[in-house]
Amino acid sequence: MFGDMMGKLQQMKQEMDNIKQRLDTITVDGEAPGGKVKVTVTGNRKVTDIQVAEELLQEDKEQLEDFLVMAVNSALAKADQVNEAEMQGAAKGMMPGLM
Repeated sequence: MFGDMMGKLQQMKQEMDNIKQRLDTITVDGEAPGGKVKVTVTGNRKVTDIQVAEELLQEDKEQLEDFLVMAVNSALAKADQVNEAEMQGAAKGMMPGLM
């Protein structure tokens, strides 16, 4: 009984590791209004790219900072959704009777 439970725990850990690796390959984009700033984030919530429209670089610093915050928050919200969906899918597969 104890050995079976340890085996299941080890299997769950392996599945979680696989999901984390898969989430590193999934990317989502977030944009500020007007698409002047675009941020790319992995499913593990790591920022991988930030693109800023050239004309925005000529405008004031405060507006650029605001757009960066909006784009990062948008991308992170999408990454959270992807992350949650992957984890829920894994949980259903590992514990079908509990979901």
